[in-house]
Amino acid sequence: MKRRLHQTPDRRTFLAGTAAVFGGLAAPALAQQSNVFEPQTEPSAGNEVRHNISSFRSLDWRPYFANLNKGAILVDTTSRALHYWSQGGDFYKLYPTSVPMSEDLTRRGRTSVVRKVDGPEWRPTPSMKKRNPEWPDFVPAGPENPLGTHALYLSWTYYRIHGTHDTRKIGRRSSNGCIGLYNEHISELFAHARVGTQVLLI
Repeated sequence: MKRRLHQTPDRRTFLAGTAAVFGGLAAPALAQQSNVFEPQTEPSAGNEVRHNISSFRSLDWRPYFANLNKGAILVDTTSRALHYWSQGGDFYKLYPTSVPMSEDLTRRGRTSVVRKVDGPEWRPTPSMKKRNPEWPDFVPAGPENPLGTHALYLSWTYYRIHGTHDTRKIGRRSSNGCIGLYNEHISELFAHARVGTQVLLI
C-alpha cells in the first residue's frame, strides 16, 4: 500500500473541504416579520425529506437566568437558535445558528464571554487536526476564515460563538463544537455583548 506524501492544501481546497463537511444544500429562510423560523427541508437517501432546522418562536427563556447583569445569551441547540438579552432586558434579539454536527461534539451548560475579537484568526483544535490532518494549521483573518468576521470567545477552551462566510451552515448541525451565526448577525451581537456576558447552552 502506497503512502501519500503530506501536502499542505491551498486555502481554496481547504474552503471547499470545510464547506462539504460543515455545509448543506441551501441557506435557510428567515421569517423576518413574525420572528418565526419556518422549518426547512433537505433531501436525504431515498425519497425521504428531513428537516434541517426546527421551527421555533421567540420564547422567553429569561427565567433560566438569575439576573441579566452584563446581558445574557441562551443557545437552544435543539431549535438551533440563539437568544440575546441586553443588561436590563430592554433589548432582545433572536438569531438562527449552526450547532455541533454530533452529540459528542455538543457541550451544554453555563459559561461566559471572556474575549471579543473583530477579525479573528483560526487554528484547528488538536481533535480537529486528528480528524482532518489535511487542514492547515493556521488561517488568518479574512474572507476565507472559518470564524467569519467576529468571534465571542467563551470560558470553555476552544468554544466560540462566531460568524461564518459559508451561509449554508446556518440552521444545520454543521460545526465542530462552536455556535455559528450569519456574519451580519454576529456583527450585531458583537456590538451588544460584553466581556462577562453570561452564556447558557441547552
